Amino acid sequence: QVQLVESGGGLVQPGESLRLSCAASGSIFTINAMGWYRQAPGKERELVAIISNGGDTNYAHSVKGRFTVSRDNAQNTWYLQMNSLKPEDTAVYYCNARLYGPDGYGNYWGKGTLVTVSS
Repeated sequence: QVQLVESGGGLVQPGESLRLSCAASGSIFTINAMGWYRQAPGKERELVAIISNGGDTNYAHSVKGRFTVSRDNAQNTWYLQMNSLKPEDTAVYYCNARLYGPDGYGNYWGKGTLVTVSS
């Protein structure tokens, strides 16, 4: 069974930084892409950032230049460094992995971690 567990959420003031982590565990053969999504109250879930197996990255326009996604392949862990946070970044952040596991290729999600940006 594959599990994704996020950590690092919390309450910060505008302009501050936060780092999220996601650790994948279980019978994982390879992870093709690791990503972060978020869902604000009353809005649909949206892509924040994604990093491929080869290290290619893609960001939502709203976070470019402020957020950085990185990965540690050896640890099956990936991170989202969030700088210059804004109130509009407030959301539940979910990590996502597209990987080969015991049931073949699949799309897996963590349970989410809340990030609140408020003064």
